[in-house]
Amino acid sequence: MSSVRTYHSVVLVKQVPDTHHITGDVMKEDGTINRAALPAIFNPEDLNALEMALQVKERYGGTVTVLTMGPPAAAEVLRESLYRGADRVILLTDRRFAGADTLATSYTLQRAIEKLGAFDLIFCGRQAIDGDTAQVPPQVAEKLGIPQITYVETLVSLDGNEIVVERAFPLGKEIVMGALPCLLTVVTSANRPRPPSVRRQIEYKLAATPHEYAARLNRWREFESEEKLEAYLAARNLKIPVWTADDLAVEVDRLGLNGSPTQVYKVNYVVLETTESKQVPANPEGIAALVQELVREYIVG
Repeated sequence: MSSVRTYHSVVLVKQVPDTHHITGDVMKEDGTINRAALPAIFNPEDLNALEMALQVKERYGGTVTVLTMGPPAAAEVLRESLYRGADRVILLTDRRFAGADTLATSYTLQRAIEKLGAFDLIFCGRQAIDGDTAQVPPQVAEKLGIPQITYVETLVSLDGNEIVVERAFPLGKEIVMGALPCLLTVVTSANRPRPPSVRRQIEYKLAATPHEYAARLNRWREFESEEKLEAYLAARNLKIPVWTADDLAVEVDRLGLNGSPTQVYKVNYVVLETTESKQVPANPEGIAALVQELVREYIVG
């Protein structure tokens, strides 16, 4: 007999630089990106992961908590998550987190998830477009000691502590069964992320972290002081929590650049020559295939 239960989902999202605009001018000497020099966007496949978590909530009941690690400006992707239906959001930000490679990032996320407490599912995008490593989610699962299923396209069923998903690969698909708690990485073809809800945009338009209070006061002067603004936000569940290294049970030497053994040796830039071309059949099928390829490579979307 099927058991009836609800599921608490955690979604790991990332604000990333728009990689369409990366040039030599935005690369720093240590091989990292000067993110302030690029427009920031919601990592595309993280939106697919958020959508799948929201569908679980709608289908089975439960909650959706969204975590992001980044600079204070990354609070914007948390607001976007609230606009789409997330119940709770948390920003992990600290100068000691800066420059983290996948090892240091996954360690910080592990500690943050453990601080959250019990969970059933962790949803992540397959990979982030600024690194393309696809390493952070599997490393988080490994550090938490839970199963992982990558390249998830369809969540077939949830029954008690059993999950069944369909994985998508270039050469085919497969059905996989797993046990909860479990981490899933989600591919672009999994779904079409819902747009922000106008009602929720109105409801959460003031949602802010303490880093953003000054800017909020400049726009809404009726609050008079940061203390009054904070009291207003806290009373309405609009204060976005901020966790630093001091809030997590971490070993500081495993954070950020100091905890990152990965070093960028060299950055190569690909220049497309006029001789590099691809012939597209002049029919609807050829055009549709071209559009899908452009979206898959994040050239359009």
